[in-house]
Amino acid sequence: MTIKLGVLQFFSWPGRRGRLEEVYARALERIEVMDRTGFDAVWLAEHHFTTFSVCPSVHMMGMLAAARTKRLRIGTAVSLAALYHPLRLAEEVALLDMLSGGRVNWGAGRGFAHFEFKHFGVPAEESGDRFREAVDIVLKAWTEERFSHKGKYFSFDDVEVLPKPLQAPHPPTWMAATSEGAIDWAASRGFSILMDPHSSTAEIGAKRRRYSEKLAEAGFSDAGRDIPMARLLALAPTKDEAQAVARRGAQWLVDSYVGPQHGHKRSVERTFDGKEPTQHYVDSVILHGTPASVVEQIARLKEEVGLNYLMCAPLSRDTFRLLADEVLPRL
Repeated sequence: MTIKLGVLQFFSWPGRRGRLEEVYARALERIEVMDRTGFDAVWLAEHHFTTFSVCPSVHMMGMLAAARTKRLRIGTAVSLAALYHPLRLAEEVALLDMLSGGRVNWGAGRGFAHFEFKHFGVPAEESGDRFREAVDIVLKAWTEERFSHKGKYFSFDDVEVLPKPLQAPHPPTWMAATSEGAIDWAASRGFSILMDPHSSTAEIGAKRRRYSEKLAEAGFSDAGRDIPMARLLALAPTKDEAQAVARRGAQWLVDSYVGPQHGHKRSVERTFDGKEPTQHYVDSVILHGTPASVVEQIARLKEEVGLNYLMCAPLSRDTFRLLADEVLPRL
């Protein structure tokens, strides 16, 4: 089917059950399996101040993942660039690329959680501009021997950032793009994009078409680009079992993303097509079913929305096992 397959790796600690060390150990075991079985990349998710995913540094986690693997690419999905000093961000990702043997896929994003911006002292209304300025600085730091910058949020003169990435001119780079504004900005700059796991299949298709149109308007082409589409995934031996996994996963996601820590539950609910949020995820977002039926769903996504890179977020350990054993060989 010629579709690349990666895994969007969360480090969830639901209900604080078990020891947190076990969450990391299971994830790293999964990453070792990915390396042996032909997955393209693991994409590490950065979050702060929540048990939804306890990975505040994708760069530190990426270093450990790189040490345990030989060929698997190490992706960030994403480095929350608005929360970093961009020179430090450039150094950390370049160091990861150097020590991993040039296996970094750099995904950058603004972030969305207001409590993260608040606790890091970044006004939410500034986060978009800070993100875009940080991305520009990181790319200059990687590609110019020495450079100066005078911007809205950061200024420095004649600085040399070391190390430079091993991959030249820099690691493959993607921007997380969910809103129309983010898609338009990424396309206008010629960036490839990461597509989010929470949009419905119909929304993903519309966003993918918009991105292609805006790229062409800016004088770029999407030919030959890997455009990872993140999709939540529930697999089981029967349809009913898979749907039960999907429903549990959907409830966990809704509780995590629309919980009181976000402070915007009512506005989020209006995006669920008038359905109860959990049902919306089951009906319109999560790929679920037997391995054979999910392979068919993936084939339809390739045909209907141009899917060429599936970034899966498995919703159970059994889902990951079936993904590696029965879905990956058919792609």
